[in-house]
Amino acid sequence: MQEMLFEQPEDICAHAGEDYRSHFGAMSPPIFQTSLFAQQDGEANPYLYSRLANPTVSLCEEKLALLEHAEKAVLFSSGMGAISAAISSAVKAGDHVIMVRSAYGPAKGFLDYLSRFGVSCTLVEGSRISDYEAAARENTRLIYLETPSTFLFGLQDLAQVAEFAKSRGIRTIADNTWATPVFQNPLDFGIDLVVHSASKYLGGHSDILGGVVAGSKELAEPIALYERQLYGAVMDPHQAWLLMRGLRTLPLRMRQHMESGMEIARFLEGHPKIERVLYPGLPAHPQYELGRRQMKGYSGVMSFVTKGTPEQNDRLLAKIKIFQKGVSWGGYDSLISGPGVHLTAEQSQESGMPVGLIRISVGLEHLDSLKEALDAALGEIS
Repeated sequence: MQEMLFEQPEDICAHAGEDYRSHFGAMSPPIFQTSLFAQQDGEANPYLYSRLANPTVSLCEEKLALLEHAEKAVLFSSGMGAISAAISSAVKAGDHVIMVRSAYGPAKGFLDYLSRFGVSCTLVEGSRISDYEAAARENTRLIYLETPSTFLFGLQDLAQVAEFAKSRGIRTIADNTWATPVFQNPLDFGIDLVVHSASKYLGGHSDILGGVVAGSKELAEPIALYERQLYGAVMDPHQAWLLMRGLRTLPLRMRQHMESGMEIARFLEGHPKIERVLYPGLPAHPQYELGRRQMKGYSGVMSFVTKGTPEQNDRLLAKIKIFQKGVSWGGYDSLISGPGVHLTAEQSQESGMPVGLIRISVGLEHLDSLKEALDAALGEIS
């Protein structure tokens, strides 16, 4: 196949990196399901052992790098594999990290784990640049962002934070799982590294675990050489092939998730049993204009707070149809969970999560069916 440069997400997902001639014209590339590669005398072979690199994994990484406007992407066997490797690459004993308070729980847990090695962390609300200025120390080496953030869907100004961090010699990492590279590219705003849980929208079928780190070759290649191969959290070729299958439809799926998510968010916003909807695509979101500046669209994950009691919210969660009870998101299936249903006022104050908060991931089912299911379940609220 003649080498072509692809810029549009749809074209990248469909064709970038593919060499059909080397695969006998197969439209779907083969899975190099092997642990090692024989070395032939006199022939240079870039592959040695699949913990280091594998052709199926490399092809998927090429597509992800192009999608994120990065020089290199590195795949991992889970989102936490990617997150922990990216953080580890940026810090050493005695260093300090600033992290958004509403970031993914296990990411915060990893910073707690690193405290045994002398790495400290300050959690900040993160919507104002003054939060980072006040938290920064002489030994601050990393700012970790997640925009929009888990459960609360707060945004951070990527360009502002990147500018501040560069002025202080601080590395930045942004979790871009919610928006995906279809709707947001943090590297374009000066962020150093992007991380994803590929188990979510990138895979899109609720059938793989995976993670990715993307950025410049200067920062990403050492992560592949050291953190990935030494920790051993490498993605296997079959998972990479399944992830590539998911990427084929990523732009199409994200447009549908956005359309359905916006419709459901507006439906909930106007429902008499709903007190508050947390979704960056609604003009009522306090950072709506920031979202419009740094995102090209919105996904289908949101939270809301009902006007009901904890017991009524429990019945809502137990009786709702179509929405399966589950803690993940980003697949074809609609999911619901209630992380704030039984929060105390003290826990709410500490975490920033509203009492009674319920999160949903709007899947690819028919919109009328989803509205009917939510409306019926909200009937449990008196």
